[in-house]
Amino acid sequence: MYRSFKVEIDPTPEQITKINKTLGVCRFVYNLFIAHNKERYKNGESFVNGNTFAVWLNNEFLPNNPEYSWIKEVSSKAVKRSIDDADAAFKHFFKGRCGYPQFKKKSRSDVKMYFYRGNSIDCKCQRHRIKIPTIGWIRLKEKGYIPTTDSGLYILSGRISKRAGRYFVSAMVDVPDKEPAVAETEGIGVHLGVKELAVLSSGESYENINKIAKIKKLEERLSRERRKLSRKLECKKHGGETQGKNIEKQRLKVQRLYQRISDIREDHINKTIAEIVKNKPSYIAIADIEVNRMVLDRYTAKAVRNQRLREFREKLTAKCHEYGIELRVAPKYFRSASICSSCGEAVKGVKLSDKMIRCKCGSVMKKTLNASINLRNMTAYTVV
Repeated sequence: MYRSFKVEIDPTPEQITKINKTLGVCRFVYNLFIAHNKERYKNGESFVNGNTFAVWLNNEFLPNNPEYSWIKEVSSKAVKRSIDDADAAFKHFFKGRCGYPQFKKKSRSDVKMYFYRGNSIDCKCQRHRIKIPTIGWIRLKEKGYIPTTDSGLYILSGRISKRAGRYFVSAMVDVPDKEPAVAETEGIGVHLGVKELAVLSSGESYENINKIAKIKKLEERLSRERRKLSRKLECKKHGGETQGKNIEKQRLKVQRLYQRISDIREDHINKTIAEIVKNKPSYIAIADIEVNRMVLDRYTAKAVRNQRLREFREKLTAKCHEYGIELRVAPKYFRSASICSSCGEAVKGVKLSDKMIRCKCGSVMKKTLNASINLRNMTAYTVV
């Protein structure tokens, strides 16, 4: 079974220079692929795929443009993967899955450096450091998280990324398959929402992390720093004396605050999923939430995005597959919140603002708890 492990790294100044140079080249080649196909489209020529573009880059573009010879100074595997990523973006566009590929900007886009295990001496990992081709040994900030190669496991491939001035490595390791978990408890239903992140059919609930004072203070600070950055950019735009280095420092402050808030939300999701799975239920049932439709409401769009419901489902799916737990997904229009969990009859007049559900049979229950019980007891579902 292939698993990915992501850890922050602590590179030396020389290694930082190599990584930044490789990331810059990957971004340039990605943009060059898009620009080349745009030019061909304007001239009435056909689309060029990644393999053909790589041949054109090495045999025509670089010999005729020696000023771009620095492309050859970084890992060829990282350059080739950036071309493949741009090619995949175009293929998704042609199939209608996403919009037209956009150019990657230097300070905003997420560019990654790819590497892979070419031989037995590449991509080694010890408790406190990892060896990456063309970079060498890099120290890990979280020791012992990535499985070591001394234990018989090996790294297949990975990527190095940069976010808010920090560097991370994501390594794919071939680990032994885990035995399916022996169910210790009955199945549970999980209702996801905005007021509370998750409510279980057992009665447990997990708070909305965005309502705590720590997140609110960080968001207020983020708003102030964003206004400062906006003023500096406007000053430079109108011929002011604002220096570029000061703008970059302010932009880095904003990025670090964004990253801090994102890490808190992600950690809360990870801990919530771990709490749900650790009891080893026989199955987990969730609703098929359409996040794309929920964010269309301008009054609740920000709250829905901050909850990261789609990320919650993806991580829960991966964790269930890892432990062999069956994950059941309700039909798209399953009315879990407006059906009485006691008698099974539909309750009329249930509004979105209602906190309680009252049925003719005399049952009075929290609407979220009622929905999670209905998810647990549903008979028509899809196993993911």
